[in-house]
Amino acid sequence: MTRGPWHVAVLMGGWSAERPVSLMSGEGVAKALESRGHRVTRIDMDRDVAARLAETKADVVFNALHGVPGEDGTVQGMMDLMGLTYTHSGLATSVIAIDKQLTKQALVPHGIPMPGGHIVQSESLFEGDPLPRPYVLKPVNEGSSVGVAIVTAEGNYGNPIARDSVGPWQDFPELLAEPYIRGRELTTAVLGDEALLVTELRPKSGFYDFDAKYTDGMTEHVCPADIPDEITQACKALALRSHQLLGCKGASRSDFRWDDERGVEGLFLLEVNTQPGMTPLSLVPEQAAKLGIDYATLVETIVEEALAGARMPDRAGAKHG
Repeated sequence: MTRGPWHVAVLMGGWSAERPVSLMSGEGVAKALESRGHRVTRIDMDRDVAARLAETKADVVFNALHGVPGEDGTVQGMMDLMGLTYTHSGLATSVIAIDKQLTKQALVPHGIPMPGGHIVQSESLFEGDPLPRPYVLKPVNEGSSVGVAIVTAEGNYGNPIARDSVGPWQDFPELLAEPYIRGRELTTAVLGDEALLVTELRPKSGFYDFDAKYTDGMTEHVCPADIPDEITQACKALALRSHQLLGCKGASRSDFRWDDERGVEGLFLLEVNTQPGMTPLSLVPEQAAKLGIDYATLVETIVEEALAGARMPDRAGAKHG
C-alpha cells in the first residue's frame, strides 16, 4: 500500500467525557498527516456527522474519538452502513471492548487473567458493600479511568457509602465492582500484530485517574518498565493475544495491574483500549517513539492498515476463536 497522498477525514471531539482528549488526539493526527502531504478534513462530531462524512468523500476516516458513542460500536456501525473505510476496530470488537464485563466474558475463557467481580446497582451501595474492602467501582463502559472509585476501609465515602458522597454512583445507575489489586500500573501497546513495549505508570499522588493521565507532570512514565523480563514478556503476550481474540485493528493498548509480591501470578489485565489516545502525553506514541517509529509514521501506519483491510471480509467482526 503506497503512502498516498490520501484524503483523510479526522473524526474527533464528540460529546463524551473524553471530548477534550479526543480533540487533542485528532488535532495531533491531522497535523501529522498534513506534514506528510496528505489532505485532511477535520470533523468535530455532532449530530449531523453522517451528512458531513458523506459530503467529505474522504479515502479513509481516522477515528480519533474516545468514549461513547465513538468507541462503543455506534459510530462504527454508522460508518459500516455508509460503506466508509475507517481506522481502528470495527463494530463487534468495539461493542465488546468498551464493556468491561463483556471483555471478561470474551477473554477469560481463553486464559487471559482478569480481576473477578460483578455488576452492581448503584442504589445497593448505600445499603452495604458488594465486596470486601478494598475494592474498585467503575462504570461498565467508560474509558480513561472516568468515574473510577477505590473504596477502602478508612476511605472518605462512608461505610456504607453515603448518598451524598461524590462518586460514580451519582452518575451511573450500575457499576462494575472488582477486588482491588495492590501493586503497579503497567500498559502495553499493540500495533498491527506486534506488541511494542511495557510502560510503568507512576502517579505523583493518588492513582492513575483521568487527571493523572492527561495533566503534564502528574504521572511519571517509565518506558521501558523496570520490571523482570518474565513480566515484560507476559504483558506483551497477553496484550497481543487479547488484541487478536477481540479482533482489534490498528493500535490498541492493554492496561494491567501487577502485584509484584506474587510474580507472574499477580499480573491481571484490566481492559483493552481499542482507540488509545494520540495526545502528546499518550502512551502508544511514546512506546512507538522508543522503537524508532515517529508520530507521523505511526499515524500513517494505522491509516495504511485500514486501507489495506478495506477489501477484506468481516471488517467489523470480532475473533473469538
